[in-house]
Amino acid sequence: MERSLSPEEKIRRAEEIYYRRRLQDKTRSSARVNVSENKKDLGLLKKMILQIIICILIYTIFYMIQNTNYIFSEDVIKKANEILSYDINIPNLYKQGMEYLNSLSGNIGAKDSTPPQDDNMIETNTISSNIINQIKNNSLIAIESVNKIKEKNIGGESVATEEVQEVPLTQMQQDAKDIKESVSLIIPLKGTITSRFGLRDPETPTVPKNHTGIDIAVNEGTVFISAMSGVVEKVSSEGDLGNHLKITDGNVSTVYAHCKTIYVKEGQKINQGEQIGEVGSTGNSTGPHLHFEIKKEGRYVDPDLILKFE
Repeated sequence: MERSLSPEEKIRRAEEIYYRRRLQDKTRSSARVNVSENKKDLGLLKKMILQIIICILIYTIFYMIQNTNYIFSEDVIKKANEILSYDINIPNLYKQGMEYLNSLSGNIGAKDSTPPQDDNMIETNTISSNIINQIKNNSLIAIESVNKIKEKNIGGESVATEEVQEVPLTQMQQDAKDIKESVSLIIPLKGTITSRFGLRDPETPTVPKNHTGIDIAVNEGTVFISAMSGVVEKVSSEGDLGNHLKITDGNVSTVYAHCKTIYVKEGQKINQGEQIGEVGSTGNSTGPHLHFEIKKEGRYVDPDLILKFE
């Protein structure tokens, strides 16, 4: 016959059953938490793999754009060159990524050192380790691919660096540059600028539309000076320029027109800043002003390219 238990023994057995079931519940809960954490790590690793693949694809697309002139326009190719010229520190990115992966490996290794609570935990840790190793290998392959692309660009005609292309100078701009380098010039007269160099729309039909100099308006009789040193090549009162003179230094010459009075004569040597005449309104003129021209080898040059007029 089964021995009857005393009340004390019944209480003791009930307590043993309670504590045993409670311990089992804690063990199962811990296993579920570990599996949840590992799943979270797996999600982060999958995102990292996806980002690496996307970066490789984007770089490959830009490389194809850069080297396929017959499909894409020059603007698209130029923009691709600018993007590829950015200095991306691949080794630094790889180092940071490896530090993160090593930290994950350390965490997984620490989990592996504890006695496994569940078969699911063993499988999860094994998958995580394999994924980390695969990411490291893919990262090395990606770095080698990027370096090969850069080496090919540098070795070929198309270099992925932003090159500043100089816009060729016009003939007038080149003449202005040569004049500034070879001859010293100053402003012959300070006054109000009424017409600058180039095309214009004058109210008077007789005034030329293509203005070959700059007009400086002042009171009639105001004295002006020579903009440069040289020899007076011409003094004349003929034509639309009225009373005018021309001073030459080598292949550079300056013209002063619509004068009231001219102080110098042909063949006379003139120093820069010397007084050479008075402002008037002779020739084809609508009011007292000095018409000032600069030429190089007979070609007109915009005075604003050489001097700073107010």
